Amino acid sequence: MVEPIRWGILATGGIASTFVEDLALLDDCRVTAVASRSAQRAADFAKKYDIPHAWDSVQALAQDDDVDIVYVATPHSHHYIPTIRFLEAGKHVLCEKAFAYNADQTRTMFNVAREHQRFLMEAMWTRCNPAVREMRRAIKEGMIGDVLAVHGNFAITGDFAPSHRLRNPELAGGALLDLGVYPITMAHLVLGAPEEVHAEALMTPEGVDAYTAITLRYPNAIAQLTCSFIGGPSNAVTISGTDGRIELPDFAYRPSGYTLIRNGEAPREFEAPYVGHGYVHEALEVHRALRQGRLESTLVPPQGTVEVMEILDSVRSAIGLRYPGETHPKQQ
Repeated sequence: MVEPIRWGILATGGIASTFVEDLALLDDCRVTAVASRSAQRAADFAKKYDIPHAWDSVQALAQDDDVDIVYVATPHSHHYIPTIRFLEAGKHVLCEKAFAYNADQTRTMFNVAREHQRFLMEAMWTRCNPAVREMRRAIKEGMIGDVLAVHGNFAITGDFAPSHRLRNPELAGGALLDLGVYPITMAHLVLGAPEEVHAEALMTPEGVDAYTAITLRYPNAIAQLTCSFIGGPSNAVTISGTDGRIELPDFAYRPSGYTLIRNGEAPREFEAPYVGHGYVHEALEVHRALRQGRLESTLVPPQGTVEVMEILDSVRSAIGLRYPGETHPKQQ
């Protein structure tokens, strides 16, 4: 019988709950611990999901011998230091996106993982989504010819108070790191790292971006992307090529299928449903890697995460987005 992979969870928010619910759909793992800055929140979460251990600190979770891998589900301002502590304690880590404040932190995190021979992966579920994987295969097989353009948006709207994480610079707020990472990742999946990055933004009084428009320039293609928490276009993605296009409807970053429209032909619908809430597939990728003794994911490779963070850095530079708690560790 295969030994179950034992998960620890850092944070008790909505995304942590959803991830734990999807882990329950897999028969080769158990959630054995949860940690929060609030002992009460950790205890409540543990009770709700029947988790044996509840801790009130990163250090306590890192020292738990019944944990193999930790899912870091804190705000992205609190990814860097906890991830390094877990890796140094011998834990594997699945860390939410945006992966860190910047590319320098991202490189350091992967360097620490390699130094300690631990697995580390960005929790970019879109890269593991079945429909997105099928879409990439269709593009590689030439179904739309040479890619010319990617258009993508991720917009939400709501009455977010200045203290809300989306508007709080202390929590690395703004639309870019929270929402823009998705269309940027989609463009990177199709076109890779760009030659040039241009961006404009509408900023909040707190100094974070509320609406950002991004242009990525490639040798023979352009990506035009937007992200916003004050409203905007539908959350769709269109990938256009010389022989046709692929459309991913709302919600484009967790699709259950896509539409292929070849020039001169009727649209064709392709279905590839996701399991559970959609997080199952990134968990399966982690499990495959750990079972095979791999320290890097093939679906969410470290280089891809670094390159997306470099794009985010370039956009931030263009729009003047700065965070007070940010550090830039020196690279060896």
